[in-house]
Amino acid sequence: MVKSTVRFPEEVLGIVQQHIDDGAFANKSEFQRFAVEYLLTELEDDYEPHLEEFDEIRREALDATATEAAEYIADADSSEFLRTAGRVRQAAVRGDLETARELIDTRYPPSSPNAMLLDLIVEGATPHRPETRDPSSR
Repeated sequence: MVKSTVRFPEEVLGIVQQHIDDGAFANKSEFQRFAVEYLLTELEDDYEPHLEEFDEIRREALDATATEAAEYIADADSSEFLRTAGRVRQAAVRGDLETARELIDTRYPPSSPNAMLLDLIVEGATPHRPETRDPSSR
C-alpha cells in the first residue's frame, strides 16, 4: 500500500471518532480507506474495491444510518435519477411545469418513491408568484 497523509478539520475527525467508538470502523485508516473506495464504486461503473471487508462494512455502516429517502435513491440507478432530477428542477425553475411533470411521468410510476421525491422538487423549484389581493377586500 502507498501511504497518503490527509488533513481534515477537527470537527470531521470528531465525527469519524464517534463511528469508530460505536464499532462501525476499526480505526481512522479503515474509515478513510472505506470512504475512498465507496466513492470510487459510486463514480466508476467497473471499480472493484480492494478493501477485503468492503461489503461487510458497507452493509453495517450504511444500512444502520441510512434514512428511508436515501434507501429509495440508492435503490434507483443514482446517476440516471440525478440527471432526471436536474432536468426536472431546471424545467420547473424556468416555469415549464408540463415538461417537468412529463419527465417524471415517463421515467417513474406514480407510486415510485423517486416520482414522489421529484414531485417535491417541482413544488420547491416552481417560481411562486406574489399573492395578489383584491383591492376591494381592504
